[in-house]
Amino acid sequence: MERINDTLKKFGAGNNFQERYRAMKQEVLAHPDVRAFLREHEDELTSNAVDVGMMKLYEYANQSKGCDKCSSLQGCVNMMQGYHPNLVIIRGNIEIQYERCPRKVSEDNQKKKEKLIKSLYVPKDILEASFNTIDLDGERMEAVEAAIRFVEEYKPGQRHKGIYFYGEFGVGKSYILGAIANKLSQKQISSMIVYVPELFREMKSSIADSTLNDKIESIKREPILMLDDIGAETMSSWIRDEVLGPILQFRMLENLPTLFTSNFDFSGLEHHLTYSQRGEEEKMKAMRVMERIRYLSTPIRVKGKNKRL
Repeated sequence: MERINDTLKKFGAGNNFQERYRAMKQEVLAHPDVRAFLREHEDELTSNAVDVGMMKLYEYANQSKGCDKCSSLQGCVNMMQGYHPNLVIIRGNIEIQYERCPRKVSEDNQKKKEKLIKSLYVPKDILEASFNTIDLDGERMEAVEAAIRFVEEYKPGQRHKGIYFYGEFGVGKSYILGAIANKLSQKQISSMIVYVPELFREMKSSIADSTLNDKIESIKREPILMLDDIGAETMSSWIRDEVLGPILQFRMLENLPTLFTSNFDFSGLEHHLTYSQRGEEEKMKAMRVMERIRYLSTPIRVKGKNKRL
C-alpha cells in the first residue's frame, strides 16, 4: 500500500493539486465502508471534522479489511502486516485504530497452541491429532470415550487419574494422546507428550553435560504428562530407578495427571521392568514402579487393526 506521505507529495506536485485532491476526496467519500461510517456518526461529526480527517479516511479506504485484499498473512498489503484498520471517533475527530486481522488471530492462536502442547520426539501427525479424525470402528470406542471424559473432567489443582492405553502396535494409542493434548490446549491447559525411548536415551547423554537433574525436574512438574510408548525402551536399572521412578513418585505425591501408552498390559510392563539389559532380575524394584503407574492411571485396552500397514 502507498504511504500517506507519498500520497501527499503526489497531490502537492504540480499546479493541479486542488483538482486531484477533489478527485481523491470524491473517491474516498464514495467508498461504501466510509459512507456507512459517516452515516452512522453523522450526529457526532461536523463537516470540518470530515475534512480534517480526510487523510484518515483515505488511509482506511485503501487498506484491506478482513483480509479481503490479501492472499495470505505474508502477502498482507496493509501498512501493518496482520492488522486491519477500524474508523473511530476520538474527541470529535476521525481516527484509525488497528486490530489483528482474522489471519493474524489464527496464526497467533496456533502459536499459542503449540506452546501449550510441548513435545519431545513426537511426530507432527500426532501433535495435530483430533478426536474428529479418529476412526471410530467400535473397537476404539471405549478408549476414545475415556479420553474425552478425561479432558472434560480435568480441572487444574484437582486429583485426576490418568489413563494407561495399551494394545498392539499401530492401533492408534499415540494418536489418542495427541487428540487429548489438542483438546486440552483449546481449554488453555498445558501438557507435554514425551516419546519414552528417545527421552531415556537423552537422559543418559545428559549425565555428561550435567543437565540430567534439570531435565527430570522439568518433566516431572508438567501439569499433564503423557509418556508415549513406555516399555519400548531398552530397560536399565539406572533408568528405571533414577529417572522413571523419581518422575512417577513426584507425580503421585503431587497428584499430577499422567497418561501412558504401551504395547504391554500392566503385567507385561512389570515383566519388562523386572529384567535389565544385563539380564538382572529385580522384581521388587519393578513392582515399586508399577505401584506408582497403577496409582496414576487406569488401564484401557485400545483395539483395532494396525493403521500403519
